[in-house]
Amino acid sequence: MNKKNILMITGDFTEDYETMVPFQTLLAVGHRVDAVCPGKKAGETVATAIHDFEGDQTYTEKRGHNFSLNADFDTIDVEAYDALVIPGGRAPEYLRLNPAVLKAIRHFFETDKPVAAICHGAQLLTAAGVLQGRACSAYPACRPEVEQAGGEYADIAIDAAITDGNLVTAPAWPAHPAWLSQFMALLDS
Repeated sequence: MNKKNILMITGDFTEDYETMVPFQTLLAVGHRVDAVCPGKKAGETVATAIHDFEGDQTYTEKRGHNFSLNADFDTIDVEAYDALVIPGGRAPEYLRLNPAVLKAIRHFFETDKPVAAICHGAQLLTAAGVLQGRACSAYPACRPEVEQAGGEYADIAIDAAITDGNLVTAPAWPAHPAWLSQFMALLDS
């Protein structure tokens, strides 16, 4: 395995599992992961939310952990990163309004570097305009956004993932084994 430098863009009320699990997993296998949030510095935290599927018409939400950031968004150089991870939760809803975030995301598509997005992370992909002609899974409520952005919504099982070129996506955290496995395959290619 080649050690990679990976950027994770997150924010307040990011989904707990979708942030902590990939962050810790990628570190555990030897990659460097810089977790950043616009407006916050290394050592500060973002609040997380736990989204669960309990038989209601949509997910339920509970307060999660505090997740510590280890880098500053304002000082990152996207050229220094080999890949990008975009967790879901509520953070993508407001992060997509930040032009610097969208510019950073576009870099990874323009340079064909691996990108892993899960759940509502697709909202950042749609806002960045990078889904034209691509298959993309996401939480089902994001389907209209994916399709309006010119993407093909991949209606897959909650525990499945899909790879289209440099992009790996999944509907939600139950897909972690498939999503992370496919992302790590891209990192090793």
